[in-house]
Amino acid sequence: MRTIAIMNRVLKELIRDKRTLALMFVAPILIMLLMSVIFNTNSTTDVNVGTVAVTRKLNQEMGDIKHVDVKTYDTKADAKQALQDEKIDAIIKKNGNNYDLTYANTDSSKTAAVKMAFKNAVTATSIDQLKSALKKSTTGMAKLQAQLMVMQKQQAASTTAATGNAAAAKQAAATKAKSTTTATKSTSQKTPKITNHYVYGDKDTGYFAKMLPILMGFFVFFFVFLISGMALLKERTTGTLDRLLATPVKRSSIVFGYMLSYGILAVIQTVLIVLVTVWLLGMEVVGNMVSVVVINLILALVALAFGILLSTFANSEFQMMQFIPLVVIPQIFFSGIIPLDSMADWVKGISYIIPLKYSGDAVSDIIMRGTSIFDEGWNILVLLVFLVVLTFLNIIGMKRYRKV
Repeated sequence: MRTIAIMNRVLKELIRDKRTLALMFVAPILIMLLMSVIFNTNSTTDVNVGTVAVTRKLNQEMGDIKHVDVKTYDTKADAKQALQDEKIDAIIKKNGNNYDLTYANTDSSKTAAVKMAFKNAVTATSIDQLKSALKKSTTGMAKLQAQLMVMQKQQAASTTAATGNAAAAKQAAATKAKSTTTATKSTSQKTPKITNHYVYGDKDTGYFAKMLPILMGFFVFFFVFLISGMALLKERTTGTLDRLLATPVKRSSIVFGYMLSYGILAVIQTVLIVLVTVWLLGMEVVGNMVSVVVINLILALVALAFGILLSTFANSEFQMMQFIPLVVIPQIFFSGIIPLDSMADWVKGISYIIPLKYSGDAVSDIIMRGTSIFDEGWNILVLLVFLVVLTFLNIIGMKRYRKV
């Protein structure tokens, strides 16, 4: 009976907590629906290929392959510039009978798709050339056979004439054999040599290399968000924040004080995560390591302000944990780990309100393409806007706790 009584008490408390019930039953459904939309609309990979001095037939064969867009360039310098500007994913240049392929390789799935498309196009082009050569060879052999039959019908009665015809027939047969050999040689063309070059990494670079710069930011965001939210919540539940708000100290000073104190820990944590990711996991960094640290530090400050803000809506550590499915998990889906190219516009639109998207884009550009931090002005500006807005909301939110 005591067990039943305890059960009834706990159930009544849970039923009174409408937010807990909503997050327990609604949040999993929303996340599952979100996953369904993302993974069902992202089953293909679209690639853009730039070609230089490639035959029209090969361009056509590649362009006919689904999810492959071919763009022709006059010079390799133009194609390289397009590759650097992320307009194309690979360059195909023909040198005589050979091919040079250059891949951005920032996404191994796109590199694999380009290789497969090129292989299929070369195979299809070779088959068409063999068919054309075989058709010409067959036509030539038919003409020779017709000439041989005419010569055989023109046999003379004299032995001399017969001997002459035999010699002519022998010569025609030799001509036929020579023609067949020539046709065979023309159809068996030399196999082209293919040379692969990689702007980032090498042939063994996998998809995890694309995920690492974003995962680095995700772990910075997640742990700073969680620790800052929990710490401020503890300040509230123990009454420390109430006593502080009872003093003449400005709300802005309180918010900045908390952000600076937790910010010091966030700096140490961010530097540690970046260094471990780069050196322990062996990630290749084309750009400046300091730039990578700076971008992640700005993200850590955004996560810090976000955690403090959401802690004002929680009355316990359990309620704070409930915000993780709704706040943290979408960061993964729309950060760039899962390509958004083939998704609907409204799905891609959600990513523009996700801080991790901007830090992920900036860090990926610096690490994989060697982009300068000064070229990432837009991504940094958006992160700073997030930081300013969240900090302002934290100052406004402190007003609800001030008793005087």
